Amino acid sequence: MSSDAARDLEAWIPRLISVWRAHRASRSKGGPRHQQQHRGRPQFEENEPTTRLTPQEVKEVGAGIKRLSHGLTRERELAGAKYMDDPALLGAYLLFYWPVSYAQSRSLLSELPARPRSLLDLGSGPGPLAFAGIDAGASETIAADRSKPALDLARQLAIEASEALGTREWSPERALPEGRFDVITMGHVLNELFNGDIEKRAALVEKVLERVKPGGSLVVMEPALRDTSRALLQVRDVLVAKGYAVRAPCLFRGACPALIKPSDWCHAERQWRMPQLTETLARTAGLHKESLKMSYLVLAPKGETWAEPPTGRVLRIVSEPLEGKGRQRLMGCGPEGRIGLALQDKHRNDGNAKFFYLQRGEVIRIGGVVDEKGDGAGLNDQSTVEIIARAGQAVPKP
Repeated sequence: MSSDAARDLEAWIPRLISVWRAHRASRSKGGPRHQQQHRGRPQFEENEPTTRLTPQEVKEVGAGIKRLSHGLTRERELAGAKYMDDPALLGAYLLFYWPVSYAQSRSLLSELPARPRSLLDLGSGPGPLAFAGIDAGASETIAADRSKPALDLARQLAIEASEALGTREWSPERALPEGRFDVITMGHVLNELFNGDIEKRAALVEKVLERVKPGGSLVVMEPALRDTSRALLQVRDVLVAKGYAVRAPCLFRGACPALIKPSDWCHAERQWRMPQLTETLARTAGLHKESLKMSYLVLAPKGETWAEPPTGRVLRIVSEPLEGKGRQRLMGCGPEGRIGLALQDKHRNDGNAKFFYLQRGEVIRIGGVVDEKGDGAGLNDQSTVEIIARAGQAVPKP
């Protein structure tokens, strides 16, 4: 995540806390304190910090985060449920998952070929992707969700930030909001729909793509779990077989090679500057958010072609470093498919040294002599490694 995006996210933290406290006070009946209004904004006790939570608040929100995490990543009993209508879970989402989703979205929006002017966020909840779009340059933004309480919080955040945000009620059973958009986002939505039916999910994505303007993009972001990631790749394959082009992260145009083995999947990982609030709540809930992990697709509307890859042998790194005795190993995926890469320590030199520092998501160009070994490639002292796009950057045109 860029320094600008990190700075923008920090500005949201006091707004999130303010809206959460107003939300909490409004649902308390006969509590010790009551929300007061001053110039249209909630006012609270003077001893309440505006950029962090009190210990009691941390404990309260941490309990909600644990429920959300368990229900969405373990047994997944909350997947598809109307958990945003539960005040405690909505509040926990607002203070913990909102900043994470915002940061993920800013990273993905940075890969688009152009800044969005108009953006529709489907399944928006309280709007982390919508506001990420606004901060990324969108001037017309709509948040759409089935949860009225979540949309109400999105509107309150817009007031706090003095931003213009349209809201619409939407669910997959309803018609899409009117209009066409430069960018449509679906953040952590698809995996909760249609009880895992891949064809129905792909059909919804096709309908959504009809609302994307020429040259625009649909950004689909999902959890980095194995099952949810593989399901997204299956949706990808249905759409690719119908002629749709993937803008990112794929360089390979055929059926996804990560689906060949049931144990494989493909996800992204981004470094970020974690806000203090997120760090505190993650520690309280026993979660780890030191990096941003997600699976994603950036899809082009029907009729647009795949972008030509940069010249040379180009690969996106799709694994973490797989260290071995006396060598470094990585998995790459490019126009030729998914292959293993390896470089022995004894062959390290100025031309290939970057190989030992590569991160998941970076796009590289390999030159020089490479030892081809079945489905892998062995680099040597005559090989060169060039980074042509960092994780979260658009791949340059040839």
